[in-house]
Amino acid sequence: CQELECDALCKEKTLHRVLRNVNSQLLVVRPDLNVAAFENVTDQEMQSGKGMLFSIHCYKTTTPLAGLPVAFSVQVEDKSYYMCCERECGEMTIRFKEGEVPKEIPGESNIIFFKKTFTSCCPNAFKFEYSMERGMFLAFEEEGSLRKLILKKLSKDEVDETMKMIKKHNLSSPLKNP
Repeated sequence: CQELECDALCKEKTLHRVLRNVNSQLLVVRPDLNVAAFENVTDQEMQSGKGMLFSIHCYKTTTPLAGLPVAFSVQVEDKSYYMCCERECGEMTIRFKEGEVPKEIPGESNIIFFKKTFTSCCPNAFKFEYSMERGMFLAFEEEGSLRKLILKKLSKDEVDETMKMIKKHNLSSPLKNP
């Protein structure tokens, strides 16, 4: 990675985690419906390959103050999907596209989020800021019975519980720490 310009991001490690919201619901990706939403999932229902176990790809950074750059991918059946943001009808939308996350990203990318601690009193909870639009975070929004994954603007100094994400190891190993 040394030969690349210093603002290039190189994948350093990959963590496998489930993502929970404040209601202890699991983030589940359904590419066929083009939706990701937080759902009530029992430990028995949790399986990799069902769009629940995320690969969180961590990249090296030259600007650690912005947060740790990460990209998300997920397995659904035998296909891999990565999360990205796209502008549709003037709104930023979360999409999951078939494919792999790149090992190196030369500059800005619509798949990179900055992982930040949610609040100083919640060291195990995080929020994820979209790298190309500061102040926009992953969050959930009630849409009928769905708690849909969205990108949401955070007002300065506001604490928004819909942006709080808890990363947990795969639930089949309950003895591990989050």
